[in-house]
Amino acid sequence: DLDDEIPLAYVGGAWASDSSHYFYTVPDELMRPWQIWRHQLGAVSSEDVMVFEETDERFYLSVRRTRSGAFVVIAAESRVTADALVVPADDPLAAPRRVLPRVAGVEYSVDHKADDFWIVTNEDALDGRLMSMSTNGSTPFEVVAHEPGVKLAAVSCFADHVVVWGRRDGLSGAMIVQSGETPRWLEMGEDVYDVYPGPNHEFESSVLRYGYQSMTTPPSVYDHDLESGERELLKETPVLGGYDRTEYVASREWASARDGARIPVSVVRHRSTSVDGSAPLVIYAYGAYEIALDPWFSIARLSLLDRGVVFAVAHVRGGGELGRAWYEDGKMANKEKTFFDLIDVTEHLIDEGFGAGDRVAIRGASAGGLTVGAAMRCRPDLFRAVVAEVPFVDVVNTMLDEDLPLTVTEWEEWGNPNVPEQYEWLLAYAPYEDLGDVDHYPAILATAGLNDPRVSYWEPVKWVAKMRAFGVGTRKLLLKTEMGAGHFARSGRYDMWEDEAFVLAFILEELGVTETA
Repeated sequence: DLDDEIPLAYVGGAWASDSSHYFYTVPDELMRPWQIWRHQLGAVSSEDVMVFEETDERFYLSVRRTRSGAFVVIAAESRVTADALVVPADDPLAAPRRVLPRVAGVEYSVDHKADDFWIVTNEDALDGRLMSMSTNGSTPFEVVAHEPGVKLAAVSCFADHVVVWGRRDGLSGAMIVQSGETPRWLEMGEDVYDVYPGPNHEFESSVLRYGYQSMTTPPSVYDHDLESGERELLKETPVLGGYDRTEYVASREWASARDGARIPVSVVRHRSTSVDGSAPLVIYAYGAYEIALDPWFSIARLSLLDRGVVFAVAHVRGGGELGRAWYEDGKMANKEKTFFDLIDVTEHLIDEGFGAGDRVAIRGASAGGLTVGAAMRCRPDLFRAVVAEVPFVDVVNTMLDEDLPLTVTEWEEWGNPNVPEQYEWLLAYAPYEDLGDVDHYPAILATAGLNDPRVSYWEPVKWVAKMRAFGVGTRKLLLKTEMGAGHFARSGRYDMWEDEAFVLAFILEELGVTETA
């Protein structure tokens, strides 16, 4: 251990090539990383040098090394705009320079190999295109053109290959770019799945490590040789108790929205559960920030499936499953489409026999808590139970409070209620402001974390208090506040399992499920 101490360091950091200079982020009073500083080993922190400062409150800063190790990258990102500055790792005292000019509404990410920067950008390409440009600042040229609905999200360079992480057909994936060859996507063997980058620390390697899971396949680690095409399973998360994946069936459904859009739905059930309209049904939804809610494996979920419950993920608008347009069609003035999509997915699954009309529970967390809360307000008759975890339900008041950590940056996602038109958007759907037909609400479990910096604990508390004051009939209305938790569950594996068991017990009781399949 060295005597060096950096008291203000925040998340993230990067070393220069000399292993003596370290770049780190510093947050402001609202915990927004807004400065990048440089520390030299052996020096006191008061001698550290500020390298870059972002005064626009919409932007967050981060710092990292390119995989080649040649550059330190300072990334500045808001909800709709991003750019990057670089410092040569072998010249840490150099002033940072921008890779491309910052343009409002344009996002790009950058990596490096040989003499070129490789860039994924949405400039003149809604879902992204791949560009390359010399590190000396020449004009970028296009390597992979924009294809609507095929999302190119981030680039990762190897010495002889370029990997672009993105999405197609609503599913995550990796596209391999190699000189002289047509770009190709890695193929997976299931209808619904999630694939994501592994550590990949070695730059001089032809092996891509990635993670993989599906609703029936536990999280796994694979090595894929980019030259031979050979794929090796290195590790699969063990599931105790004799798990047999062939006992479960996962599929992709497409529900029709009221405006004609096709909504992807991921469904999993026990093979013995009939699709005849009699099964209890649990639907999970999110729908914000262009975050794709990719199908995931859950050991705890098996306790639902083994009891004959059908589980579905509604990939509603506002998420990123079907590209940038899918996201933009579910935000700002279009936000109510997110909630209507969940309602339309629920009706589709009932009509197709996946669940009984009187045995449906919906679940969502954070922005997903807003989704289920707003859907419930619109159609309280459609759901038997609602689980809203740390729900963002006091939208208007939170967006009016600029002293909260995330408010200003969130205006580009939800709207600014100081603007009259945008205030009307928010007021039209905010669950706390308009409870709707409270006499017929489903059973509700709302959770909160006392130390939550994203959704303040008073949002679900106020929501529940108002519902209790106005009356919600005879069904349960529970508020569970964790006094030691933040935005998610309590720390510790067993505490997390206990929290999940509580939620599942609530759902099973409300859906009338007491026996295993």
